[in-house]
Amino acid sequence: MRAGFAPPLSACLALLLGLASPASTRAAGPAPQERLPSIERKTRGMQHLEGFFDLYWDEAEGRLYWEIDRWESEFLYQISLSTGLGSNPVGLDRGQLGDTHVLVARRVGRRVLLVEPNYRYRARSQNRDEVRAVEEAFAPSTHWGFRVEAESGDRVLVDATDFFLRDAHGVAQRLAAAGQGEFELDRSRSTFYLPRTRAFPLNTEIETSLTFTSERPGLLVQSTAASGSAVTLRQRHSLVQLPDDGYTPRAVDPRVGAFGLSFYDYAAPIDRPLEIRWVARHRLEKKDPYAARAEPLEPIVYYLDPGVPEPIRGAVLEGASWWSEAFEAAGFSGAFRVEILPEGADPMDLRYNVIHWTHRATRGWSYGSSVVDPRTGEILKGNVNLGSQRLRQDHLLGLGLVGPYGAGLGDCDLAAGPTFDYLAAVAEGTDAVKLALARIRQLSAHEVGHTLGLAHNYAASAFGRASVMDYPAPLVTIGEDGRLDLSDAYGVGVGEYDKLAIKWLYSEFAPGTDEQAALAAIIQDGLRRGIRLLTDQDARPAGAAHPLAALWDNGSDPVAMLEHEIEVRRIGLEAFGERAIRPGEPLAALEEVLVPLYLHHRYQLEAAAHSLGGADYSFALRGDGQTPIEIVPGDQQRRALEAMLLTVAPEFLALSERILNLIPPGVFGTGRGELFEKRTSPTFDPLSAAGSAAALTFSLIFQPQRMARLVEFHARDEAYPGLPEIVEQTLEATWYAPAEGTPYLQEVRHAAERALLDRLLAEAGSAQNTPQVRAILNAETTNLAEWLSELESPTAHQRLALEDIGRWQARAEGLTPATPASELPPGSPIGGRTRH
Repeated sequence: MRAGFAPPLSACLALLLGLASPASTRAAGPAPQERLPSIERKTRGMQHLEGFFDLYWDEAEGRLYWEIDRWESEFLYQISLSTGLGSNPVGLDRGQLGDTHVLVARRVGRRVLLVEPNYRYRARSQNRDEVRAVEEAFAPSTHWGFRVEAESGDRVLVDATDFFLRDAHGVAQRLAAAGQGEFELDRSRSTFYLPRTRAFPLNTEIETSLTFTSERPGLLVQSTAASGSAVTLRQRHSLVQLPDDGYTPRAVDPRVGAFGLSFYDYAAPIDRPLEIRWVARHRLEKKDPYAARAEPLEPIVYYLDPGVPEPIRGAVLEGASWWSEAFEAAGFSGAFRVEILPEGADPMDLRYNVIHWTHRATRGWSYGSSVVDPRTGEILKGNVNLGSQRLRQDHLLGLGLVGPYGAGLGDCDLAAGPTFDYLAAVAEGTDAVKLALARIRQLSAHEVGHTLGLAHNYAASAFGRASVMDYPAPLVTIGEDGRLDLSDAYGVGVGEYDKLAIKWLYSEFAPGTDEQAALAAIIQDGLRRGIRLLTDQDARPAGAAHPLAALWDNGSDPVAMLEHEIEVRRIGLEAFGERAIRPGEPLAALEEVLVPLYLHHRYQLEAAAHSLGGADYSFALRGDGQTPIEIVPGDQQRRALEAMLLTVAPEFLALSERILNLIPPGVFGTGRGELFEKRTSPTFDPLSAAGSAAALTFSLIFQPQRMARLVEFHARDEAYPGLPEIVEQTLEATWYAPAEGTPYLQEVRHAAERALLDRLLAEAGSAQNTPQVRAILNAETTNLAEWLSELESPTAHQRLALEDIGRWQARAEGLTPATPASELPPGSPIGGRTRH
């Protein structure tokens, strides 16, 4: 460096930086990541479960490690419950399926993400850019992120303890939604359930025991859990290999009731719908695809819970096995069978189609559900939950109709209150037990049908029991001797619709066959034979319009069948007495048997109501020859009204003095059960029963959608009854009818009349009704008020009605003075309550 020369500041800084020590340079930069141990070293001493995904159980720490070696490869993740709460209203049942997800494992540095692709939006195209455009337009879901704990080559180990010990089934949310309190998962009382945590070549199963706590649990939880403040349930996580691409999806046809999936295909041609709908069905392939009938490569096998007792076990096996006949009709030999679940087999294992025997504290629905591949619609597991008490309601119906208990069954064991299993053993030949077992056969077939892909068909009862997918009522016939006969209460075997539906769903056609034409031919054959499909949307709504779509009905003429059921009810009530309960049982138990007998007409009444303002329609396609829609003829609508009004006559609603003198108040220590409300408590209240039964009839006649159709159809053609005619005929049968009979009959009449007035006033002011419906109802109630005001000596009942109409007409906005009728005891499902 020359004397007198001063270097620039930047050069000095550079020199200083260059002289910085290596140690100081390293300290200023990022620290290197610690080297991960190998999986073998990390898991030394742990229990190794080898299978589809390997698991490692650390007994000392109580933690579960998951080895992941499948990257960007889809697998199925299924959540379910292995054990239940036992409360039907809450709905947390043993063997209940939860959510199904397709996941991929994706590694990003030292993290592993579980990502769910969005299969609701797709582009079925060979153009990768077109596919990517859709994938990037609709969000996937990342379900979890793990930190990598160890690695060996492409394999990594993650601590999955928190992932599995969580409320994946949404138990706390379900409890809160049912009004049972705010529950939280208590991790200190939750752990892995090792006897059911196992790994197999095609699936890995992880089961956990989770405890949920609440300081203020609801009554339903308190009545079913050992301690309401702590609910312990076992939750299942299933990691399953997805099937290969050998399955061929089948498009939905609206004329066959089949469950399935739908998605939007953004690669669809512009003249084709975006939404694609595929049916759900099991994979079933013939060994010889050219044969008209052949054995399958793999049969469909269902396994029955060995916890089902005899004789119920035999009935469930028989009913479920009926489906083999349908598969025979579809061209398969030995394609379907039902067996007892082998000892030691896990019913929640996705490799098994299972019929679970599900106990609850009270009666409730049975159901059939499935694990379905979200990509294709292929059913991977059929899962039936049969409520263990479903047959008890049918037995209760039978008791009321035929009263089987004579002196021959009067022993001390019966008096002690046996289970149905014991009763069936000692009273196997009684009509009531035969009825219940016949029903459980049908129910077993019905729920298995759902897991095969079939939806309900509520038109089947109108065509000679054409389907087990209907909701059948017991068919009670009247013998030549005038007695009730239950020998043909339920059908045997699958029906013609069932065979057609399975043939359409599962038929495999020889190579070279035009599959679409062959499937269309199957449906056309059914249409020629008069086979119809009507499902939940057609039968369940209160305003349902189709005359042949109803739950728990019988026959092709709903009005004639209502008249028949009215006569069955009359005969049953005339014979009703002590023989309906066991010798030694409290006579108060007669009330519980009386309820379904008194309301024997309720479901056929609903079926008949569908003719009033009704329309016969079909799921017609262009060119298939079906009639799209026809209004029910006017004379049939008037017949329906006439028959319905029979159910509000005082003579129909009144119970005899003989029956009223048989039923004392309930005994100490027994539950209330499903009984009529009592405004005379503790004694039986016949007027409350009459009023609630009459209110049911009026609610069906004066239903908002039904009344709107009456107005419209009459405006289009005066041959159809209009709403004024309906109101006037109803008033003629009640308020305007001559007051005759005993004082008791007059009080029954008053109960029915009050139920009618309250209904008319409520509907006249309801925003659910059209302005014209409200106008007509207002005019008719005004006419009733004028009639009441002209009576020379009105009764107190009539004076109150006149005053109530006046108060209603002068009401503030939205105010009506209706007195609510007593609610009916629960009805659906037919099948299922324990008697106390």
